[in-house]
Formats: sequence, C-alpha cells, structure tokens
Amino acid sequence: MFIKANLRLVPVPALPEIQLYTAHPGSGLRRLVDPHQSADDDAVEPDDDAPEPQPPYWAYAWAGGAVLARYLLSHPQSVAGHRVLDLGAGSGLVGIAAAKAGASAVMAAEIDRNGVAAIGLNAAANGVEITILDQDITTGLPPAVDVVLAGDVFYDREVALRVIPFLDRCLAAGIEVLVGDPRRADLPLSRLRLLAEYQVPDFGDARGAETRPSGVFAFEPDDRSAKIKTNSL
Repeated sequence: MFIKANLRLVPVPALPEIQLYTAHPGSGLRRLVDPHQSADDDAVEPDDDAPEPQPPYWAYAWAGGAVLARYLLSHPQSVAGHRVLDLGAGSGLVGIAAAKAGASAVMAAEIDRNGVAAIGLNAAANGVEITILDQDITTGLPPAVDVVLAGDVFYDREVALRVIPFLDRCLAAGIEVLVGDPRRADLPLSRLRLLAEYQVPDFGDARGAETRPSGVFAFEPDDRSAKIKTNSL
C-alpha cells in the first residue's frame, strides 16, 4: 500500500496525541498526482472518467487544522456528545481530534480520492471511527450535524467564495461553525470571533522557521444581512 509504505506515521507537531501518515523528502508523492507514474493499491489509479488528482495537501499538517485540533483536545466540551463534520478534511486531523474529544459521530468531507484513503488509514492508526463523504457537499444543504469544523478552508479566494454560502446555510440550520486558520488573505475576519490562538508550524514553512500564531474562531452571521432583515420589518 503506497501510503503505508512510503509515508511516515509520526506525531503531529504540537499535537503528540495524534499520529498521521506524513510526507517526507523520500515519499515519492509524485506517483499519486502524475498519471505517467505508477501507484500502489491504497492510492487510486487515474482513469479517463475520474477527476484530475489533486495536490497531496492531505499528506501534511496545516496550521488551521492543527490549531483547531489542539482547541478540541483542550476544550472537549466543544464537541463532546455532538455530531461533527470535518469540512475539507485533508488528512482527517480535525475529525480525529473531535473523535478523541468525545464527539458522538464524526463525518469527514474530502473530495481528493487519495485524501479519502489517507483519512481511513489515519483514523485507524488513531483508533477512531470516521464516516467519509467523498464528494463536494458545499453546493447543497449541510448534513445532520451539530458542529462543523472548518480548518484551512480559506486558502484561496475561489474556495472561500464557495465555502462561505455553505457555512451560512449551516448557521441557518442551527449548526455551530468553528474555523481554524493562520489568518490567510481570504479569511473573512469580519465574520469571525477569536476563541483561541496557538503557535504551530504551517504547510510550506521552511524547516526550523519560526512559528506564528494561528487562530480558532467562531463563524458568525453576517451583520449586514441581519440589518437588512431588521430594516424590512
């Protein structure tokens, strides 16, 4: 199996409670994203009908997911006994933390087929159960959950513009939304209330680079919409 054979199962920086299959210089990840390279049986071979393979973001711990996971483990009451969705799950780090913090059920939404394989392996390695949704759920109504966890979902403008309406539908359905992000350019700060900050490395940082604070936020309703509704009464 490619992921087990080539990635290393190691503790996440700042999260020794969780281990993930993580890339390293000799991982050979190009074999998962280049159709001319070979792939092994827990990575999905390209075919004419399948979507193009995505960059292997799932093979790294991103800052937003790391701080969100740290927050859940430090504040288990935020998810304990609740049904939880890990949106854009990547490695499954946040969903794994939610399960360890006592969530009653955890779903992970991830469209990268190799990421889906990684979530299953990472969940098993950490002794938790996660139900995987392997399709883009942002175009429809949210699933039946109590809390949505959104780590690193604002990494570019196009993705942010797709995710925000979905998160608004979650709020409208009475679902709490927690966001983890190192304050990237497309983060909608006007919609966020800071809950906590942690120092963690981010994907793409040089080895040994100084860490910077990343935040955990509550996603809140748009004040402008509330004002429009109030004025129309």
